Amino acid sequence: MSLPQPVPPSWKDLGKSSNDLLTKDYPFFGTSLEVKTKTPSNVAFKVAGLRDSKSQAITGDIEAKYSDPKNGLVFTETWTTSNILKSQLELENYLAKGLKLDVTSSLVPDTGSKTALFNITYKQSGVHTRGALDLFKGPTFTADTVFGRDGMLFGAEAAYNVTEGKISRYAAAIGYNAPEYAVTVHGLNNLNTFAASYYHRVSPDVEAGAKAVYDTKSTTSGVALEVGAKAYLDSAAFVKAKINNAGVLALGYTQTLRPGVKASFGLALDTQRLNEVAPAGPAHKVGASFTFEA
Repeated sequence: MSLPQPVPPSWKDLGKSSNDLLTKDYPFFGTSLEVKTKTPSNVAFKVAGLRDSKSQAITGDIEAKYSDPKNGLVFTETWTTSNILKSQLELENYLAKGLKLDVTSSLVPDTGSKTALFNITYKQSGVHTRGALDLFKGPTFTADTVFGRDGMLFGAEAAYNVTEGKISRYAAAIGYNAPEYAVTVHGLNNLNTFAASYYHRVSPDVEAGAKAVYDTKSTTSGVALEVGAKAYLDSAAFVKAKINNAGVLALGYTQTLRPGVKASFGLALDTQRLNEVAPAGPAHKVGASFTFEA
């Protein structure tokens, strides 16, 4: 008798462990601040801002989110400094167990530009499938499905342009998830770009991972490779490091100062330009991120 199969990850979360290890907690593109609060009536507020170290531009947004866990309802409203109004309505496990409906829209009052995206997700033991209809782009219908059994994962994605009556994009992936490691191989952009990644929890305090990307349509030959690691110093702090085949070394340090207060610092060094007295352009980058949550 076979054991019940867990719900596999969604298409966008295939290889997530490796992607998070190599992309998150490296705030070297500028200085960011995020403040989160929550009321007893299930209303959460978030204010976020970022000062880009290259352009010196400051961008931000304010977000309000109402949650009704009993009925699986979540409503989110966001207003950005670019004067973009975003709305999202989510309804999960209300009509049927494992079924989630999602409507996302945006509006730019200055120009009248707008978007609307309808999403439907269904997940059960061994299968995770999604569908999305973009009303103002095409319209385009996108569908993806991931099947999982005994750790093996098989996924595929396709986008269909309703107006043109043809498939505009397709991709496939295969992977394996174990308690301590995960391996994923993607064929993206109509199988023109191939990516392979792995994640390994070496010990309770050490994680390692890598990702390789080969683009058959790229004008530059070779494979882009990136490898990184994460080490926990204690229960409140960890360090991260990664390097790619272009010689860019990135370092990150995150410290929980107290419950609800977190600070992160990032540094990127172009190791091939360390000896240049006055390198053309920003050879090295530094940044920080601060999060307050109550």
